Amino acid sequence: MLVSATALLGATLGTVSGVLTLCGLSLLCKSCKKGKLERGDETDPEKAKPSILHTLTQFSVQKCTEPIQPQASLKFPRIYRPKPSVTSQEVINYKEHGAANDTSAAELDTCNQATEREEVFSLPRQVSADETPCTSEQTGAMTTSSSILYPKLHFSISLHKENGELHISIVEAENISVEAGCEGYISGCVSVSEEQKHAHTAVHKLAAHVQWGEELVFAPMEGTEDTDSLDGEVALSLHCCDRFSHNSTLGTMRFKLADISMMLDADCWVDLQPPKQEVASSAGELLLSLSYLPAANRLGVVVMKARGLQSDKLKDNIDLSVKLTLKHQNAKLKKKQTRRVKHKMNPVWNEMMMLELPSELLAKSSVELEVLNLASPGTLLPLGRCMLGLHTSGTGLQHWKQMLDNPRKQIAMWHPLYT
Repeated sequence: MLVSATALLGATLGTVSGVLTLCGLSLLCKSCKKGKLERGDETDPEKAKPSILHTLTQFSVQKCTEPIQPQASLKFPRIYRPKPSVTSQEVINYKEHGAANDTSAAELDTCNQATEREEVFSLPRQVSADETPCTSEQTGAMTTSSSILYPKLHFSISLHKENGELHISIVEAENISVEAGCEGYISGCVSVSEEQKHAHTAVHKLAAHVQWGEELVFAPMEGTEDTDSLDGEVALSLHCCDRFSHNSTLGTMRFKLADISMMLDADCWVDLQPPKQEVASSAGELLLSLSYLPAANRLGVVVMKARGLQSDKLKDNIDLSVKLTLKHQNAKLKKKQTRRVKHKMNPVWNEMMMLELPSELLAKSSVELEVLNLASPGTLLPLGRCMLGLHTSGTGLQHWKQMLDNPRKQIAMWHPLYT
């Protein structure tokens, strides 16, 4: 019994010591492995594998509320204005034209210098066209129908009751647009019933402003003692005669004899209206379309078709074309012609002609179109023509005004042809 108890106690102690030894070895291995992991994290934190033993500090995120500004290196674009194209001697001699260009060039340099000094780290504020000094001059360059300048005449009227003569003092005239070297005069006409009295001033060299200082004297007519009850009128006209002795009327004004009492001894300023188209039988109609591009300084004329042409001039041969002439005052700038259409009384062309015309020349420019028939080789017979511009009348003036009031739009209109 004693021997068995001793053996049982030894076995129990051996088992306990073995278990304790195994526990100690396991704890030692775990501590060694933990030390290796910590040393590895300290040396290379990027290669450390995620584990539940890692501390929470490695996942901390720092937040910042300050806005991040982009480091943009952007500059405001430079604005360059096109050089004005000079096609007339009047623009070359125009003093204000050069001064305006100098001013606009100075403003442009100032604008470009200001944009170069801006900070490149932030985007510059976009400025509207109204606030930008570089584009201030371009806004008023386009001519509109409300800015038309007609010739102005300064005169006064006096009535001599002793001898019944009517005296009209021609003082001066302004806003005259003619070719350099032209001469002109002012004529007056008093009409009562079927009787007329004419008078005119001396011939002067025409310019933008002309001083006359002359009197038109009209002798009394039969039955004109009481002007208040007369049914007549007075007409004053400005005429131009070029170097070829061709007289043309630049403008006319009319007033009734019954209104003379209100105009006596008063300085009168009146606008001379363009002459009316002479009443003549129409030789047909021509359909045209006009458009103006201010940015490109281009005038577009589309010759579309014609109708109602005179048949008596189209008996032998029908070979129709349209000739276009661009004029500035009386000087011809450009000529173009459409293709020929054969054997058709109502020809259709549908051809566009682009003409370079600066906006400052629009008010004094005009377009003349003429329908021609090639009757025989080398023989062109004119069938009719029409004129478009601010110094014309009828549909030509109406069409030109609509084009000025509606830039970049195609506007079509029929025009009567006159021989």
